[in-house]
Amino acid sequence: MYEEHFGLTERPFQLTPDPRYWFDSATHRKAMAYLGYGLAQGEGFIVITGDIGAGKTTLVGHVTAQIDPANLNVITIVSTAIEGDDLLRVVATGLDIEPAGRSKAELLTLVERGLHAVARTGRRTLLIVDEAQALPVSALEELRMLSNFQAGGRALLQIFLLGQPEFRERLNGSERLEQLRQRVIAIHHLEPMAPEEVASYVTHRLSIAGWTGTPDFADNVFPVLHRASGGVPRRLNQLMGRVLLHAAVTDAKVIDAALVNTVRADAARDLPSASSVTPSVRAVPNPAPARDGDTGGSGAGNAELLQRIAQLEQRVEEQDAALRRMLTLLVDWVESDAPAPRNGLEAVRGAAA
Repeated sequence: MYEEHFGLTERPFQLTPDPRYWFDSATHRKAMAYLGYGLAQGEGFIVITGDIGAGKTTLVGHVTAQIDPANLNVITIVSTAIEGDDLLRVVATGLDIEPAGRSKAELLTLVERGLHAVARTGRRTLLIVDEAQALPVSALEELRMLSNFQAGGRALLQIFLLGQPEFRERLNGSERLEQLRQRVIAIHHLEPMAPEEVASYVTHRLSIAGWTGTPDFADNVFPVLHRASGGVPRRLNQLMGRVLLHAAVTDAKVIDAALVNTVRADAARDLPSASSVTPSVRAVPNPAPARDGDTGGSGAGNAELLQRIAQLEQRVEEQDAALRRMLTLLVDWVESDAPAPRNGLEAVRGAAA
């Protein structure tokens, strides 16, 4: 919805990784340098780690998009907690080998033959394993064994492992992985973006989606976006999607820190604390105790005032909750592929009014 409002050709902050939106941040640039060095060696393991949402999968897409299939045969696996024998079957499938009914010994022989067949075409084979932190030791050991296959003194298989930070810690701290660790020729951890990179990241993605300057961005918005997202690309994408939706709903032409903070507050209120109380009700003083001879009329009047305030606050809360539900439904719709509702933006504006 917001992309139509702002004249964009597509949603620039989708959560699904898309290599077209590759952003050359300092940490991703360093990762590409390590990958280039590792691929030039043609052997061993290359390890890239990063927090959830740091851009590991986008990095893989960017790398594979630049690889010439005439030089390198790429097999990509998104791993789960599979044991070594099952991983071997997955690799065999990637080499167009039918693993059903084969023993482990047969599979190893067939995989080696498959790697030799690729090498005879003048190509090397690169195995990319995503979510490597989920692999048990048996699977990692199987990968190490596969890296031993050679022809003419050159490795037939090179392996690229991507994982969350715990994989790097596990790799460095496990004695059982010592042999694999000795074969790692390049390793890099993807750090969050620096504060000064957020503005370039946001405008870069918007420009790919056809942004022509509307909405504009105030200078004070980018430090807030960095603090709110921690510089993690996926978190920033999620926040920016909500920010653009809010800007479309309110017809804002400039996105500033106040607008972003409003969106963050709305998101926080979607999960209200059970112990929260209405501040304005708490701020009303308690009625003074009646003195001897007083009729208590003043106390009754204060009690009535408190009740009236509570009723008004309740109505405001109900209206606010209804609007938040509407915005939540719109966010869910924006992140889906459902067709646009007729007059959706006008309906939301009417509800907000």
